[in-house]
Amino acid sequence: MDDVPPRLIAHLDMDAFYASVELLRYPELKGKPVVIGGGSRHQPEEHIDPDTGRRVRRFATLRGYVGRGVATTATYEARALGLHSAMALMKAAALAPDTVLLPVDFDEYRKYSRLFKAAVRTLAPRIEDRGIDEIYVDLTGVSPPDTPHGAAAHVDAWEQSRAVARALKRAVRAATGLTCSIAVAPNKLLAKIASELDKPDGLTLLRPADVERRVWPLAARKINGIGPKSSARLEALGIRTIGELAAADPAWLVDHFGPNYGGWLHDAAHGRDERPVVEYSEPKSISRETTFERDLSAHHDRDELSAVFTELCAGVADDLRRKGYVGRTIGVKLRYANFKTVTRDQTIEHPTCEAARIRRVAGECLKRVPLERRIRLLGVRVGGLSPAAEVGEAPPREAREPTASLF
Repeated sequence: MDDVPPRLIAHLDMDAFYASVELLRYPELKGKPVVIGGGSRHQPEEHIDPDTGRRVRRFATLRGYVGRGVATTATYEARALGLHSAMALMKAAALAPDTVLLPVDFDEYRKYSRLFKAAVRTLAPRIEDRGIDEIYVDLTGVSPPDTPHGAAAHVDAWEQSRAVARALKRAVRAATGLTCSIAVAPNKLLAKIASELDKPDGLTLLRPADVERRVWPLAARKINGIGPKSSARLEALGIRTIGELAAADPAWLVDHFGPNYGGWLHDAAHGRDERPVVEYSEPKSISRETTFERDLSAHHDRDELSAVFTELCAGVADDLRRKGYVGRTIGVKLRYANFKTVTRDQTIEHPTCEAARIRRVAGECLKRVPLERRIRLLGVRVGGLSPAAEVGEAPPREAREPTASLF
């Protein structure tokens, strides 16, 4: 049994991903505070400098920002000023008005996401996709590239994982021009925590013996699975750190949080996690949505809503085709100015990934939604997915049916 390699799981997290992608496009912003989250009206403007005759770019800033937008991410320089993701842009403007504001470009971010994941797979193919900018990687038994046959058997597995992690960072940088932070730990839970310890461009090895020193002093909310409500309950009970949670009596945790969650809290605080790296799982649905910077009326802003609706349907269709799926359940999501959210969906006979078909059926769903109130958010979703290669596409006659929509 001594020859069995230890379980080594890495969490790879791209550094300030959206912002870093934008800095590749606008290198003159490197080192400056930047937030991503503006709408298309915040696109940089190019003009000719009258003194030099050179083409230069003029960027929008947060100064004077008015609207309901939120920051999707921020550069580390902006974070040093107190700005962070999910912060209202008006609040960010009050804190740092001269921070550059850029619009989001999800197509570009998805492109770089595919690039970095493909680079990782060339060296360590067992990965679990956790979103656009992070993955888990099973490094158990993985040798660094160009390791002579049999040489890895004489190297400590943890030091070998360090070499593999360095190779992964180099591969990601070569494929994208971007940096990432990687942590290697005995399991996914600890790897997720550890990848934040040495950001940006970090490489962290968290051995079991390191948990007490490096993990226990952290706030309990750093454990993925302890949300704001649970964190507040723990603090009210006098538990603020992971170490304090680890020291709590398991029976006491069960009394306060129930047998399942209470037991999990005890295990998580001690760094126990047996979840495997899941290399592939079928998506249940694909969707796109947008929050408007001002509430829109289905009557007075019909043209704007119609354009956005068409764009959302086309975007979902593009995502389906790129990922190789068709779907049978098409739906819409609306959030009104009073924050009430409604959804409607419809299941069709033949699965589709065609934009026109998706828009037509989504338009039928809109007919069942009250449109008297102003609209804050609009979304389109396709579920009931199947691989396109196995199912095929809807008959051409259906794809050519006229579009039906209330806007």
